[in-house]
Amino acid sequence: MAFLDNSGDIILDAVLTDTGRHRMAMGDGSFRITKFALGDDEINYGLYDKTNPSGSAYYDLNILQTPILEAFTNNTSLMKSKLISVPRTNLLYLPILKVNNIQTSTQMFGSTESYFVLVDNDIEATVTGAIPEGVLGGVTPKDWKNIIRVDQGLDTIDIPYTFPLDADLVETQYIVEIDNRLAQLYDPVGAGTAKVSFIDDDQIASYYLSYNTDNSYVKDTPSPFDTQGAVLNVINGPRGTIIEFKLKASIDLNSSTYLFEQLGAQENYNFGTGGSVPYYFIDSIVRISGATTGYRIDIPIRYLKVV
Repeated sequence: MAFLDNSGDIILDAVLTDTGRHRMAMGDGSFRITKFALGDDEINYGLYDKTNPSGSAYYDLNILQTPILEAFTNNTSLMKSKLISVPRTNLLYLPILKVNNIQTSTQMFGSTESYFVLVDNDIEATVTGAIPEGVLGGVTPKDWKNIIRVDQGLDTIDIPYTFPLDADLVETQYIVEIDNRLAQLYDPVGAGTAKVSFIDDDQIASYYLSYNTDNSYVKDTPSPFDTQGAVLNVINGPRGTIIEFKLKASIDLNSSTYLFEQLGAQENYNFGTGGSVPYYFIDSIVRISGATTGYRIDIPIRYLKVV
Protein backbone atom coordinates (compact mmCIF):
# COMPACT_ATOMS: atom_id res chain seq x y z
CA MET A 1 0.00 0.00 0.00
CA ALA A 2 1.37 3.42 -0.97
CA PHE A 3 0.37 6.96 -1.90
CA LEU A 4 0.27 8.20 -5.49
CA ASP A 5 1.74 11.56 -6.43
CA ASN A 6 -1.21 13.83 -7.22
CA SER A 7 0.66 17.09 -7.72
CA GLY A 8 0.12 17.20 -11.46
CA ASP A 9 -2.41 15.46 -13.68
CA ILE A 10 -5.60 13.92 -12.32
CA ILE A 11 -5.08 10.24 -11.45
CA LEU A 12 -7.59 7.42 -11.95
CA ASP A 13 -6.39 4.23 -10.27
CA ALA A 14 -8.87 1.35 -10.46
CA VAL A 15 -8.76 -2.33 -9.49
CA LEU A 16 -11.17 -5.22 -9.53
CA THR A 17 -12.66 -6.44 -6.27
CA ASP A 18 -11.81 -9.91 -5.03
CA THR A 19 -15.11 -11.14 -6.47
CA GLY A 20 -14.36 -9.57 -9.84
CA ARG A 21 -10.89 -11.12 -9.95
CA HIS A 22 -12.36 -14.51 -9.06
CA ARG A 23 -14.97 -14.34 -11.82
CA MET A 24 -12.45 -13.17 -14.40
CA ALA A 25 -10.14 -16.06 -13.48
CA MET A 26 -12.99 -18.56 -14.00
CA GLY A 27 -12.95 -17.81 -17.72
CA ASP A 28 -16.55 -18.94 -18.20
CA GLY A 29 -18.01 -15.65 -19.37
CA SER A 30 -19.50 -14.75 -15.99
CA PHE A 31 -17.18 -11.75 -15.62
CA ARG A 32 -19.08 -8.54 -16.34
CA ILE A 33 -18.32 -5.10 -14.93
CA THR A 34 -21.78 -3.91 -13.89
CA LYS A 35 -21.00 -1.70 -10.87
CA PHE A 36 -18.23 0.52 -9.65
CA ALA A 37 -17.64 2.69 -6.60
CA LEU A 38 -15.70 5.88 -5.93
CA GLY A 39 -14.30 7.07 -2.62
CA ASP A 40 -12.69 10.11 -1.02
CA ASP A 41 -11.13 8.63 2.11
CA GLU A 42 -7.96 10.70 1.79
CA ILE A 43 -9.62 14.08 1.28
CA ASN A 44 -9.86 16.73 3.99
CA TYR A 45 -12.43 19.23 2.77
CA GLY A 46 -11.41 21.58 5.56
CA LEU A 47 -8.47 22.49 3.32
CA TYR A 48 -10.80 24.51 1.09
CA ASP A 49 -9.49 28.07 1.46
CA LYS A 50 -11.74 30.79 0.10
CA THR A 51 -9.38 33.44 1.52
CA ASN A 52 -6.48 32.44 -0.73
CA PRO A 53 -5.02 35.72 -2.05
CA SER A 54 -4.31 34.17 -5.45
CA GLY A 55 -7.99 33.95 -6.32
CA SER A 56 -10.82 31.42 -6.64
CA ALA A 57 -8.82 29.07 -8.85
CA TYR A 58 -6.63 28.33 -5.83
CA TYR A 59 -9.36 27.83 -3.21
CA ASP A 60 -9.39 24.04 -3.68
CA LEU A 61 -5.82 23.55 -4.92
CA ASN A 62 -4.66 21.81 -1.73
CA ILE A 63 -7.57 19.41 -2.01
CA LEU A 64 -6.95 18.63 -5.66
CA GLN A 65 -3.27 17.94 -4.97
CA THR A 66 -3.80 15.70 -1.94
CA PRO A 67 -1.78 12.46 -2.32
CA ILE A 68 -4.17 9.55 -2.80
CA LEU A 69 -3.86 5.88 -1.89
CA GLU A 70 -3.13 3.46 -4.67
CA ALA A 71 -6.03 1.13 -5.38
CA PHE A 72 -6.00 -2.23 -3.59
CA THR A 73 -8.50 -5.04 -3.26
CA ASN A 74 -8.88 -5.57 0.51
CA ASN A 75 -12.52 -4.68 1.12
CA THR A 76 -11.98 -4.43 4.88
CA SER A 77 -9.63 -1.49 4.46
CA LEU A 78 -10.65 0.17 1.22
CA MET A 79 -13.11 2.99 0.56
CA LYS A 80 -14.59 3.70 3.96
CA SER A 81 -16.24 6.86 2.52
CA LYS A 82 -18.00 6.03 -0.73
CA LEU A 83 -19.31 8.77 -2.97
CA ILE A 84 -22.92 8.80 -4.09
CA SER A 85 -24.80 10.64 -6.82
CA VAL A 86 -27.70 12.78 -5.61
CA PRO A 87 -29.64 14.35 -8.50
CA ARG A 88 -31.65 16.63 -6.20
CA THR A 89 -30.23 20.08 -5.51
CA ASN A 90 -32.57 21.07 -2.67
CA LEU A 91 -31.10 18.91 0.11
CA LEU A 92 -29.65 20.66 3.13
CA TYR A 93 -29.12 17.45 5.13
CA LEU A 94 -28.36 13.85 4.23
CA PRO A 95 -29.48 10.88 6.33
CA ILE A 96 -27.08 9.01 8.58
CA LEU A 97 -26.96 5.76 10.52
CA LYS A 98 -26.57 5.96 14.29
CA VAL A 99 -26.33 3.27 16.96
CA ASN A 100 -29.27 3.43 19.36
CA ASN A 101 -27.50 3.49 22.72
CA ILE A 102 -30.33 4.90 24.85
CA GLN A 103 -32.86 2.10 25.20
CA THR A 104 -32.38 -0.39 28.02
CA SER A 105 -32.12 -3.36 25.68
CA THR A 106 -29.87 -1.63 23.12
CA GLN A 107 -27.36 0.18 25.31
CA MET A 108 -23.65 -0.58 25.03
CA PHE A 109 -21.72 -2.07 27.91
CA GLY A 110 -20.82 0.54 30.50
CA SER A 111 -18.38 3.16 29.26
CA THR A 112 -16.73 0.83 26.73
CA GLU A 113 -18.85 2.02 23.77
CA SER A 114 -19.02 -1.57 22.53
CA TYR A 115 -21.20 -4.66 22.81
CA PHE A 116 -20.03 -7.83 24.58
CA VAL A 117 -20.89 -11.26 23.14
CA LEU A 118 -20.55 -14.30 25.44
CA VAL A 119 -19.44 -17.25 23.33
CA ASP A 120 -19.99 -20.40 25.43
CA ASN A 121 -22.19 -21.89 28.15
CA ASP A 122 -19.53 -21.46 30.84
CA ILE A 123 -19.37 -17.71 30.37
CA GLU A 124 -23.14 -17.34 30.08
CA ALA A 125 -23.36 -19.07 33.48
CA THR A 126 -21.10 -16.40 35.03
CA VAL A 127 -23.81 -13.78 34.45
CA THR A 128 -25.93 -13.86 37.60
CA GLY A 129 -28.85 -11.62 38.41
CA ALA A 130 -30.00 -9.01 35.92
CA ILE A 131 -28.35 -9.13 32.51
CA PRO A 132 -26.10 -6.07 32.17
CA GLU A 133 -26.79 -3.62 29.35
CA GLY A 134 -24.71 -4.31 26.27
CA VAL A 135 -24.12 -8.00 27.03
CA LEU A 136 -25.45 -10.46 24.42
CA GLY A 137 -25.67 -14.21 24.75
CA GLY A 138 -23.82 -15.72 21.82
CA VAL A 139 -24.78 -19.35 22.53
CA THR A 140 -28.55 -19.00 23.05
CA PRO A 141 -29.19 -15.48 21.71
CA LYS A 142 -32.96 -15.91 21.58
CA ASP A 143 -33.02 -16.21 25.39
CA TRP A 144 -31.21 -12.91 25.94
CA LYS A 145 -33.11 -9.63 25.82
CA ASN A 146 -30.33 -7.35 24.58
CA ILE A 147 -30.04 -6.51 20.89
CA ILE A 148 -28.08 -4.18 18.63
CA ARG A 149 -30.15 -1.47 16.96
CA VAL A 150 -29.21 1.19 14.41
CA ASP A 151 -31.51 4.13 13.58
CA GLN A 152 -31.59 5.94 10.24
CA GLY A 153 -32.68 9.48 9.37
CA LEU A 154 -31.78 13.18 9.44
CA ASP A 155 -30.00 13.89 12.70
CA THR A 156 -30.89 17.59 13.00
CA ILE A 157 -33.12 19.69 15.22
CA ASP A 158 -33.82 22.11 12.35
CA ILE A 159 -36.49 19.78 10.94
CA PRO A 160 -38.98 18.24 13.42
CA TYR A 161 -39.01 14.46 13.68
CA THR A 162 -42.76 14.56 13.00
CA PHE A 163 -42.01 15.36 9.33
CA PRO A 164 -41.75 12.23 7.16
CA LEU A 165 -38.39 11.45 5.60
CA ASP A 166 -38.48 11.76 1.81
CA ALA A 167 -38.95 8.35 0.22
CA ASP A 168 -35.74 8.52 -1.81
CA LEU A 169 -33.71 9.03 1.39
CA VAL A 170 -35.19 6.08 3.31
CA GLU A 171 -32.93 3.03 3.58
CA THR A 172 -34.88 -0.06 2.53
CA GLN A 173 -31.88 -2.38 2.29
CA TYR A 174 -28.82 -2.79 4.50
CA ILE A 175 -25.56 -4.65 4.03
CA VAL A 176 -24.18 -6.13 7.26
CA GLU A 177 -20.59 -7.41 7.28
CA ILE A 178 -19.22 -9.68 10.02
CA ASP A 179 -16.03 -11.69 10.47
CA ASN A 180 -17.45 -15.14 9.75
CA ARG A 181 -14.82 -16.81 11.95
CA LEU A 182 -16.33 -15.12 14.99
CA ALA A 183 -20.11 -14.90 14.64
CA GLN A 184 -23.21 -15.03 12.48
CA LEU A 185 -26.09 -12.59 12.27
CA TYR A 186 -29.06 -13.71 14.36
CA ASP A 187 -32.74 -12.75 14.19
CA PRO A 188 -33.73 -10.25 16.95
CA VAL A 189 -36.91 -12.21 17.74
CA GLY A 190 -35.16 -15.58 17.92
CA ALA A 191 -36.01 -17.10 14.54
CA GLY A 192 -32.45 -18.25 13.84
CA THR A 193 -29.43 -17.07 11.91
CA ALA A 194 -29.74 -14.97 8.77
CA LYS A 195 -28.80 -16.31 5.35
CA VAL A 196 -25.30 -15.32 4.31
CA SER A 197 -25.21 -13.67 0.91
CA PHE A 198 -21.46 -13.90 0.34
CA ILE A 199 -18.22 -14.78 2.17
CA ASP A 200 -15.07 -13.27 0.69
CA ASP A 201 -11.50 -14.55 0.80
CA ASP A 202 -10.87 -12.64 4.05
CA GLN A 203 -13.70 -14.57 5.75
CA ILE A 204 -15.91 -11.48 5.86
CA ALA A 205 -19.56 -12.52 5.55
CA SER A 206 -22.01 -10.11 3.92
CA TYR A 207 -25.73 -10.20 4.70
CA TYR A 208 -28.16 -8.29 2.48
CA LEU A 209 -31.28 -7.44 4.46
CA SER A 210 -34.34 -5.87 2.87
CA TYR A 211 -37.32 -4.05 4.33
CA ASN A 212 -39.66 -6.12 2.16
CA THR A 213 -38.25 -9.59 2.81
CA ASP A 214 -36.42 -9.35 6.15
CA ASN A 215 -38.92 -7.39 8.25
CA SER A 216 -37.77 -8.86 11.55
CA TYR A 217 -34.43 -7.12 10.95
CA VAL A 218 -35.40 -4.00 8.94
CA LYS A 219 -38.43 -2.12 10.24
CA ASP A 220 -40.18 1.22 10.28
CA THR A 221 -39.02 3.50 13.06
CA PRO A 222 -41.27 2.88 16.09
CA SER A 223 -42.84 5.60 18.23
CA PRO A 224 -40.19 7.99 19.56
CA PHE A 225 -41.48 7.68 23.14
CA ASP A 226 -42.29 4.89 25.55
CA THR A 227 -45.39 4.93 27.80
CA GLN A 228 -43.60 7.12 30.34
CA GLY A 229 -42.55 9.67 27.73
CA ALA A 230 -38.87 8.66 27.54
CA VAL A 231 -37.25 9.25 24.15
CA LEU A 232 -36.41 5.98 22.37
CA ASN A 233 -34.78 7.30 19.20
CA VAL A 234 -31.33 8.81 18.68
CA ILE A 235 -32.24 10.56 15.42
CA ASN A 236 -33.41 14.11 16.11
CA GLY A 237 -35.08 14.89 12.79
CA PRO A 238 -37.18 12.95 10.26
CA ARG A 239 -36.67 9.20 10.57
CA GLY A 240 -36.43 6.36 8.11
CA THR A 241 -36.02 2.71 9.03
CA ILE A 242 -34.17 0.86 11.77
CA ILE A 243 -32.18 -2.37 11.70
CA GLU A 244 -32.05 -4.70 14.71
CA PHE A 245 -30.15 -7.94 15.22
CA LYS A 246 -28.32 -10.24 17.63
CA LEU A 247 -25.12 -12.23 17.17
CA LYS A 248 -24.55 -15.97 17.47
CA ALA A 249 -21.00 -17.01 18.32
CA SER A 250 -19.22 -19.29 15.86
CA ILE A 251 -18.43 -22.89 16.67
CA ASP A 252 -14.72 -21.99 16.66
CA LEU A 253 -15.16 -19.47 19.47
CA ASN A 254 -17.57 -21.72 21.32
CA SER A 255 -15.45 -24.86 21.34
CA SER A 256 -11.86 -23.62 21.30
CA THR A 257 -9.53 -20.92 22.62
CA TYR A 258 -7.37 -20.97 19.49
CA LEU A 259 -8.64 -17.75 17.92
CA PHE A 260 -8.58 -16.01 21.29
CA GLU A 261 -4.94 -16.97 21.74
CA GLN A 262 -4.09 -15.90 18.20
CA LEU A 263 -6.13 -12.69 17.94
CA GLY A 264 -7.08 -11.66 21.47
CA ALA A 265 -5.92 -11.01 25.02
CA GLN A 266 -7.22 -11.35 28.59
CA GLU A 267 -9.07 -9.03 30.95
CA ASN A 268 -11.10 -9.37 34.18
CA TYR A 269 -14.83 -8.59 34.36
CA ASN A 270 -17.59 -8.90 36.93
CA PHE A 271 -21.00 -9.72 35.42
CA GLY A 272 -22.79 -10.72 38.62
CA THR A 273 -22.30 -11.75 42.23
CA GLY A 274 -19.39 -14.11 41.62
CA GLY A 275 -16.70 -11.45 41.68
CA SER A 276 -14.15 -10.55 39.04
CA VAL A 277 -13.35 -13.35 36.56
CA PRO A 278 -10.59 -13.50 33.91
CA TYR A 279 -11.82 -13.71 30.33
CA TYR A 280 -10.29 -14.13 26.92
CA PHE A 281 -11.48 -11.44 24.55
CA ILE A 282 -11.30 -10.59 20.83
CA ASP A 283 -12.19 -7.12 19.61
CA SER A 284 -13.89 -6.88 16.23
CA ILE A 285 -16.58 -4.86 14.46
CA VAL A 286 -19.89 -5.28 12.71
CA ARG A 287 -20.10 -2.99 9.68
CA ILE A 288 -23.48 -1.73 8.48
CA SER A 289 -23.95 0.08 5.17
CA GLY A 290 -27.10 1.59 3.71
CA ALA A 291 -27.70 0.44 0.14
CA THR A 292 -29.47 3.69 -0.81
CA THR A 293 -27.13 6.35 0.56
CA GLY A 294 -23.95 4.33 1.04
CA TYR A 295 -23.63 5.64 4.60
CA ARG A 296 -21.66 3.23 6.75
CA ILE A 297 -20.88 2.74 10.42
CA ASP A 298 -18.70 0.29 12.34
CA ILE A 299 -20.03 -1.09 15.62
CA PRO A 300 -17.38 -2.33 18.10
CA ILE A 301 -17.90 -5.89 19.34
CA ARG A 302 -15.95 -7.72 22.06
CA TYR A 303 -16.23 -11.52 22.15
CA LEU A 304 -15.62 -13.06 25.61
CA LYS A 305 -14.75 -16.55 26.81
CA VAL A 306 -13.84 -17.78 30.30
CA VAL A 307 -10.13 -18.48 30.71
